[in-house]
Amino acid sequence: MIDYKKLQNGSDIRGVAIEVDGGKPVDLTSESVTRIGSAFALWVSKRLNKPISEIRIAVGRDSRLSGEKLTEWFIDGLTSVGASAFDGGMSSTPAMFMCCVNELSFDAGVMITASHLPMERNGLKFFVSTGNDEHCEKSNRYATGLEKADIASILSSAETGDFAGEAMKDKRVVDIMTPYIDGLKKKILDGLGCVDGDTPLSGLRIVVDAGNGAGGFFAERLLAPLGADITGSIYLEPDGNFPNHQPNPENAQAMECICEAVRSNKADLGIIFDTDVDRAGAVIPMDGDAFALDRNRLIAMMSAILSKQYGSITVVTDSITSTGLTKFIDSLGCRHHRFKRGYRNVINEAQRLMANGENAIFAMETSGHGALAENYFLDDGAYIIVKLLIELVRAKRADSSLSDLISTLNEPVESAEARLAVNIDNYSDYTENVLAHVEKHFAGKAGFTIVQPNFEGVRVNADAAHGDGWFLIRRSLHDPIMPCNLESNSEGGLKALSNALYECISAFDKLNKEPLCRLM
Repeated sequence: MIDYKKLQNGSDIRGVAIEVDGGKPVDLTSESVTRIGSAFALWVSKRLNKPISEIRIAVGRDSRLSGEKLTEWFIDGLTSVGASAFDGGMSSTPAMFMCCVNELSFDAGVMITASHLPMERNGLKFFVSTGNDEHCEKSNRYATGLEKADIASILSSAETGDFAGEAMKDKRVVDIMTPYIDGLKKKILDGLGCVDGDTPLSGLRIVVDAGNGAGGFFAERLLAPLGADITGSIYLEPDGNFPNHQPNPENAQAMECICEAVRSNKADLGIIFDTDVDRAGAVIPMDGDAFALDRNRLIAMMSAILSKQYGSITVVTDSITSTGLTKFIDSLGCRHHRFKRGYRNVINEAQRLMANGENAIFAMETSGHGALAENYFLDDGAYIIVKLLIELVRAKRADSSLSDLISTLNEPVESAEARLAVNIDNYSDYTENVLAHVEKHFAGKAGFTIVQPNFEGVRVNADAAHGDGWFLIRRSLHDPIMPCNLESNSEGGLKALSNALYECISAFDKLNKEPLCRLM
């Protein structure tokens, strides 16, 4: 029996779709995926207060080997309860959102993806329109991603519901990507004062690493038609075996691949996407080498670009961003609001601040998830890159470079992450006790300061004599792990920070402190 609750991964669904030696049992089966499809269609009907016979849902997928089969099963579930289903084929996650707000005007979009996870895994991401009928002007359409409570409700219904209908076998297809790509192209043209048919990227060599995911379109269908030379782009062909490297901008091997592509092709810009294109990283040339725009650097770059456009803004990030980033954002006349890990968390927090009158138009995780108010607060890696491209062309016209925008960003001398496994079943209570102890230990300790406000875990600043930096210890969102992020502005400071934290938590024998010891 499949435990449907265990398929929930925050605001998404994830599971095992392909059996592999030594792997976990398959739980994204024909039955479970079909039932989830039925439950989702009925949920959309109720959410939009529309008859199920009028509900139109598009389904897309990335390059994973199990994608086609899961699409077929999910569509069977949709149609068996009376909804109209459309197969969007190879798509990106942002395109599945946009099909609810652009001229396609779907009631909901579903993306079959597991982002950067191993090839045997797969999952589903869901979007629903909030104003999408024939009387609704395009400019007034909006959509949203589902929240954790929505996913829990759908999975509960999938497990217990009685879906007795028979799936319709007439397969309808829809081109999801062309309207989405046209929208990105228009954004570039408008941003550079160009018209359709112009080639504002002429003279630029731009290399793309799609990681054999769904992002190859960006080079072939967007950059090249706008005049860019995409010679040297790599791994554009979809291949669910992911034979070259993990499709993940946070992966060291993946980032080195795109850095080398920039070096060897003397490119003006390198771009890397995850499998479903909701995350991105970039690389620019600097002093004859390749300079990766990832994590704090990409957030800093986007903050600089947006402050030029909007003036003083609030930048919402996850909890592990650096002190140097905060100082950089302050120098722009903006405010840095550090929140929790999780892309839905930072997006929802930015929207909350906006509703309270704060100009929090930008939210971004260090993982590469970035969302803008001007783009429906959709975490869209391709849209983030479009903003970089516009600024790249402007910089070229002014005989400057993108790197000039973040020349004053102070970066740590040393940084590391130690992920401490929690070897106990009831790890929630245990990790809560660890955090309480850490906060109490450092609250009155000379040389250390508890950072407030702080919305996740315990963050501690250390003075020059005690590590010259900071550390954050927190609980993982989904796993029995306590990640510890540490940064120092001095050589040897990481060792001092690690020693201080180890000394504090040494008595917690169910916590595997070996990763922390390796930093000492």
